[in-house]
Amino acid sequence: MEQQKVAARWVDTAEYVGVLRGLVEEGHEVSMLVSGSSMSPFLIHLRDTIYFKKPDRPLRAGDMVFYQRDSGQYVMHRILRVRGDAYDIIGDAQIEIERGVRRDQIFAVITRIRRKGKLIGPGDFWWTFFARVWTKLIPLRPLIARAYARLIR
Repeated sequence: MEQQKVAARWVDTAEYVGVLRGLVEEGHEVSMLVSGSSMSPFLIHLRDTIYFKKPDRPLRAGDMVFYQRDSGQYVMHRILRVRGDAYDIIGDAQIEIERGVRRDQIFAVITRIRRKGKLIGPGDFWWTFFARVWTKLIPLRPLIARAYARLIR
């Protein structure tokens, strides 16, 4: 069971995100500490925070979205391609594309993040880099990640 730290205690992530989803559907913008490594290197587990709300415009390639898989699992990844009423989605640390995510599965779009303590959003260099450049480097991601890991040691 995956857990999320909330106010100095751990709660079930699915239950917690379910509550946040309800707030989003009521029109609120909410925040959540990143849990998991699928959006690395842009977002780091238990370091960064995402802010999200109900989409108020058509979704497009590069958007980070929150959606619920048919299995019930909640996921926050990036839209790679829009294909009519479906989306191809991938995490920044992944090379496998999840195809055919339906619009009705997507309940939120990430509006800004707190990365390394700094609040950033659309238009910021790193936001744009990961939305436009990193999405083109999918086959090279493992090599780039290994080189980066060696560099920061």
